[in-house]
Amino acid sequence: MVYQGLSAWLALHHASGIGLATAAQLLHHFHHPDRLFAAGPDGWREAGIGSTARAALTSPDDALIERELAWGSRPGQGIISRDDPRYPRLLAQIPDPPLVLYVVGDPSVLARPQVAMVGSRNPTPTGLDQAFSLSFSLSGIGLTITSGLALGIDAQSHRGALRAGVATIAVMGTGVDRVYPSAHQGLAAEIADSGALVSEYPLGAGPTRASFPRRNRIISGLSLGTVVVEAAARSGSLISARMALEQGREVFAMPGAVTNLMARGCHALLREGACLVEGAEDVVRELFWPVLPDETLGPVSLSDDDRASSATALLRCIDSEPVSVDGLVRRSGLGVAEVNAQLLQLELDGVVSPVAGRGYRRGKSTR
Repeated sequence: MVYQGLSAWLALHHASGIGLATAAQLLHHFHHPDRLFAAGPDGWREAGIGSTARAALTSPDDALIERELAWGSRPGQGIISRDDPRYPRLLAQIPDPPLVLYVVGDPSVLARPQVAMVGSRNPTPTGLDQAFSLSFSLSGIGLTITSGLALGIDAQSHRGALRAGVATIAVMGTGVDRVYPSAHQGLAAEIADSGALVSEYPLGAGPTRASFPRRNRIISGLSLGTVVVEAAARSGSLISARMALEQGREVFAMPGAVTNLMARGCHALLREGACLVEGAEDVVRELFWPVLPDETLGPVSLSDDDRASSATALLRCIDSEPVSVDGLVRRSGLGVAEVNAQLLQLELDGVVSPVAGRGYRRGKSTR
């Protein structure tokens, strides 16, 4: 095989033992993978390339490259190299941009102005509500939401954008043909219908401990800023925030109750200078985005996949922070009468308690 164009990029991408740092050095010397492979072993030796790297470049996996080229030629699928005009401009500016991006969906969405939203995989109902509402509002004013397809805040951020009828981008820690978690197969398909699934990992790559922190630099690198919605003190979401800072991007955090362990990471970010976010207008103001959010783009109803028990569904929507009856109607999707009836029973059971003028929260009353 002659390695030119995308095949040369893929050959470098798959070269065993050559990471992004070594690839950057090679590209600095040869300027393009075409010239790198055209130089051959003698040229590599003259350029001072070590024996390990030379061995890795000598025998690319032609069958793998041909399979990926065939995959990328199908409708709704593609592979974008760093010299492709479709390669995202902001991502190209980070210190270690991917050599290639595998994309399922519409690659043109990668050029849109984006805001990353990340957070806990085990959020509170309040956190889910905040993520959905903020995503819905930001999507409604022309900002594309980028997240990681993970459980919790990531998934809810994608759903908020989809509810607004706007494309969203999922950056994956696996190959784009390996949806993880598997429970998000349907969500991934929805995202790909109007937006894009993106990964730097080869087709078929499964999840590893290192792959998700590594993909976080792409989430932040694609975006004008990163919003953290609920994160514990040692949350992986803080990695995204740190990477955003290193890339010179804005970092935002949503505050929570001081008793909420899932808010401690956000509070730490705020103490370190992150922008406080209470609503979409705070993000808009900091990014100097020209359109202010419409008042109609407030909290909207949340779907609940499990409605078998309305009491159980309602209890999922209540945590340590007080929430009004109207808020519970929005979160649960239940009617007002059903919410009031279930609240009464939950209060009698000692599971929730009223907070004067503020609604209900979990736990028995202290009165």
